[in-house]
Amino acid sequence: MNRNTIRIIIVLASILLIGLVTTQIFWVKKAYDLEQKQFDHDITEALKNVGREILIHSKDSSVMVDPVKKVTENYFQVAINDTLNPFYLESLLKGEFLKQEINIDFEYGIYDCFSDSVVFKKAIMLAADGSNSETSAPQIKWDRDGHYFGVYFPNRSKAMISQMSFWLISSLVLLVVIVFFAYTISVILKQKRLSEIKNDFINNMTHEFKTPISTISLSSEVLMSPEIANDKERLFNYAQIIKNENNRLKNQVERVLQIATLDKEIKLNKSKIDIHQLIEKVILNFDLALKEKKVVVNISLNATNYEVIADEVHLTNIFQNLIDNAIKYGYQKALVIDILTEDNNGSIQFTIRDNGIGIAKENLKLIFDKFYRVPTGDVHNVKGFGLGLNYVKTMVKEHNGEIEVKSELTKGTTFIVTLPVL
Repeated sequence: MNRNTIRIIIVLASILLIGLVTTQIFWVKKAYDLEQKQFDHDITEALKNVGREILIHSKDSSVMVDPVKKVTENYFQVAINDTLNPFYLESLLKGEFLKQEINIDFEYGIYDCFSDSVVFKKAIMLAADGSNSETSAPQIKWDRDGHYFGVYFPNRSKAMISQMSFWLISSLVLLVVIVFFAYTISVILKQKRLSEIKNDFINNMTHEFKTPISTISLSSEVLMSPEIANDKERLFNYAQIIKNENNRLKNQVERVLQIATLDKEIKLNKSKIDIHQLIEKVILNFDLALKEKKVVVNISLNATNYEVIADEVHLTNIFQNLIDNAIKYGYQKALVIDILTEDNNGSIQFTIRDNGIGIAKENLKLIFDKFYRVPTGDVHNVKGFGLGLNYVKTMVKEHNGEIEVKSELTKGTTFIVTLPVL
């Protein structure tokens, strides 16, 4: 499956999910609005019935056109014409609420319309079976007028949500589907990228091994011809070619073996190492490559505490990989590499800085991934498998150190390795 097909599938699936989410939100909101309207209707009907009962009880023949007034989402007022016993009101409210199957906590209060003062107030905790627990009532004067009463529902929102269990469950299921979809897409893209990187690795490895093998094969055929035996200079040159190509093959195999060891349990053979001596030794190994490319190397070994407990082989490979990268990706004619060490809070900090081609910001976070190689466009003169920096980061961590990279296109790259010292 090619990248465009995957992209189309992801876009279509995303549009479908967005449509499902939008539809779900619409119907959840619709259901919530219906629950609100139903609740308002039930409460209003119950309070109208209470008001009607009060009028009948007080033998008041007057007709209240619209006695119930919704003040806020949670608060309703009912107008009355006479004094009202609070316990009688309470029994009416409970009875009507239970008829309407309104099992929700509420508070009621009786008010004096002349002063808007509270004559009586009480909270009722209704249970699902209709029983209730009551707060202690204050002392009241029965001869005081109450011209309207109010009912407040403090837990109305919770009650609405509890009535929407189906929609909540369906929304949760949809959320799980979205998370699963996102995870699946992530795995597909990761596997696709890994497949591309491995294919690139195999192609690079085939090319890297095929070239020296072909050169060795041709040189061997020349050495087998009888007439070359008398030409010592030519004989030496072809023997040198075979030796160089053999070393090249050996280096490539070692690089592959380096990364292969990371898939197994790593056992470090640690000892006390002088980092300054090790760096000088590694730089000496690159002497021919540095002279061939006319690279200027500035060395500043400023650290005063430069002894560490580490595996010499792996530590050497760390420095070799970083210096090799600085040389390989320094396309500029006047390539300058700065190598320095300095103390850093009980650690030694090794910095290698070049003024080469640099790395784009979007590629920086990927350079330590196994098999990853920074795209170089039409330039194919940099060989490698994309294993070096992954090995470097792994081994730095194994030595309880840290590695940091800073880079800018056309301006160069800086690698900073920090290792704990004795």
